[in-house]
Amino acid sequence: MANIFNVDIDIISQLAELVSDNELSEITLESGDSRITVKGKKCPPPPPVMSMPVGMPAASAAPVNAAETKAEKPMEGNVVKSPIVGTFYQSPSPDKPPFVKVGDKVKKGDVIMIIESMKLMNEVQSEFSGTVERILVTDGQAVEYDQPIMIIK
Repeated sequence: MANIFNVDIDIISQLAELVSDNELSEITLESGDSRITVKGKKCPPPPPVMSMPVGMPAASAAPVNAAETKAEKPMEGNVVKSPIVGTFYQSPSPDKPPFVKVGDKVKKGDVIMIIESMKLMNEVQSEFSGTVERILVTDGQAVEYDQPIMIIK
């Protein structure tokens, strides 16, 4: 049987390591008519965040301060979610001002943040026009796919 792939086993090992280290579902390498796909295990979506343990009566919960109450306020408006797993950045570089601040008006298509993933800086554009109501994460914070990042009304 002829070898249809002229690929070193080290390359396949490196691809497998890349998939594993970055928790990717798969990666494909193509050359001419040949293609190799290395699949990783699929990660389940993160569990929903609960404000208190299930079954715990509300009366026995610890008192909540005003800052926590504000953080748990229902999200009203257009929720901007992270399109990928990575690190959230408010500005293009540490010495530059943020793309947007609370109270800023944005138009659909404006760059509103950067999500760094696998050493790539991905500019994220607003899908909505309106005013930035809340920013739910801090600069430099790790974010998950589909995690709410900001609210635009």
